[in-house]
Amino acid sequence: MEDTTSTDRTRQLHPLLQLREVLPKDKAIKRFLVRNIVEQAAVRDVQEACVYDGYTLPKLYAKVQYCVSCAIHSHVVTVRSHTTRRNREPPQRFRRREDTAKPGQTPRPAGGPPNPVRP
Repeated sequence: MEDTTSTDRTRQLHPLLQLREVLPKDKAIKRFLVRNIVEQAAVRDVQEACVYDGYTLPKLYAKVQYCVSCAIHSHVVTVRSHTTRRNREPPQRFRRREDTAKPGQTPRPAGGPPNPVRP
């Protein structure tokens, strides 16, 4: 009888980004890459040339999959110590800054600071 391992039961990912190695799907480190389709330098030019008012440029969504060594090399994940590797909880996500006032501060106006009038 043949020996079956966990890699036999998971779908293999064919070539990953840098090493072109075959890796089990559950072992790959998966991230979503969200970028603007137009680079930052050309965004203003495209919006000025656009016929529609208030048109928002679409974004490019790509699912990127790394092997462990490539993810460490490109700083997608960091190396953890032996004791913290046992922690399987996902890391805390970054929260957006809230507009609530801290103790001792005055609350910010809803519309933000008024824009100065230019002649």
